[in-house]
Amino acid sequence: MKKSKKPSKLMASLLETAKDFHDSGIMDERTYAKITKRNLADEPKFAAAQVTMLTAEEIRALREESNLSQAVFAKILNVTVGYVSQLERGVKHPTGSALALLNVIRRKGIEAVL
Repeated sequence: MKKSKKPSKLMASLLETAKDFHDSGIMDERTYAKITKRNLADEPKFAAAQVTMLTAEEIRALREESNLSQAVFAKILNVTVGYVSQLERGVKHPTGSALALLNVIRRKGIEAVL
């Protein structure tokens, strides 16, 4: 059974109420974005950030710019030191949550994940 892309009448009403709260200042931008993100994912304003592949050199540069050892960087990414080493040598390419965290670090800095 496929999910309908059109919101139900109830959901449409709830979204309209949330928009009215936001427009009147009762609800802040962060809360409104959180409510509507799943429902309005097609709108550019609420589109998810793009995850891009990083090269071995970029991964090493991210770690070195953060003044972190491979061991500490591995702990932050929740991977092994050997995996970080393989990423930095280009033997392996990051996937899943490690790739997502690397993209966050690239965009926002290491402080965003600490």
